[in-house]
Amino acid sequence: MTTYHKLFCITLIFTFFFLHALAAPIEKRAAKFTGEGTFYTVGLGSCGTDDSDSDLVAALNAPQMGNSGNPNKNKNCGKKARVKGPKGSVTVKIVDTCPPCKKGDLDLSPAAFGKIADFDAGRVKIQWSWA
Repeated sequence: MTTYHKLFCITLIFTFFFLHALAAPIEKRAAKFTGEGTFYTVGLGSCGTDDSDSDLVAALNAPQMGNSGNPNKNKNCGKKARVKGPKGSVTVKIVDTCPPCKKGDLDLSPAAFGKIADFDAGRVKIQWSWA
């Protein structure tokens, strides 16, 4: 194999790994999650904001929220999630943590829950992704 061919192969391999590394964050953002949607009385959340029941906000399940030294600076605070339920879809802002929720679950404000399900249901299957 000539030096030119060796250099070409090394460049090709480097390019493949470089492009693969760039594609990873896009793939992660496109991930879809499934779980249960519930609703709660909104107030001062773990992200440090004081929101109300009429805001389109949610508490992210503890496993996906993760821990940080200062919960107000959690990387998921303020992120938007697009949630689909049996009655429709809504985009919410993450403002709190739901400690008892399982991975994939979201605890929604009443305003947000009302857009995706009937309140009588209380707990519904949802699908969501980062917006």
